[in-house]
Amino acid sequence: MKTSVYIRPILSFLLLLAPLLTMAQNGNKSNRPSPPATVSGKIGDALVTIEYSSPAVKNRKIWGELVPYGKVWRAGANEATTIEFSQDVQIEGRHLAKGKYSIYTIPNETNWTVIFNKATGQWGTEYDERQDALRVSVKPRNTSKMCERLSYHVARNGILMRWENLELPIKIK
Repeated sequence: MKTSVYIRPILSFLLLLAPLLTMAQNGNKSNRPSPPATVSGKIGDALVTIEYSSPAVKNRKIWGELVPYGKVWRAGANEATTIEFSQDVQIEGRHLAKGKYSIYTIPNETNWTVIFNKATGQWGTEYDERQDALRVSVKPRNTSKMCERLSYHVARNGILMRWENLELPIKIK
């Protein structure tokens, strides 16, 4: 009889603890269908770091369907993709102050708008145009090799986004 006196509080405690353990496991972002990724490198003297979530194609048509033309896209999945510059840079010939920005795009078949937005840390779809620091126009190009997962690359002359059968070069000095 005395053991049942102790078992009830212990079971109650475990039942209260179970949701906390579940939330802790769900906090592991690497288990997401679009896992987080980070890439960094130098462009001139500036350190550039990009943090994004990497969705997969999964036999879907990406451009013009999953990612519609003419609408703002978060340039990744989950939280907004961010880019950080350790120094002032020139993007497609236009000045951008050092700092951290969210990247959004407006894709189209022949020309894209790339947006550097001052608001960071938000869910990817919480875009506020009033926070735009810079918008530039770039031309996408087709790739010969399929890229299953969205990826970013930092090169000596800029950054490159690749996904499905497309890559988007953005010139940075």
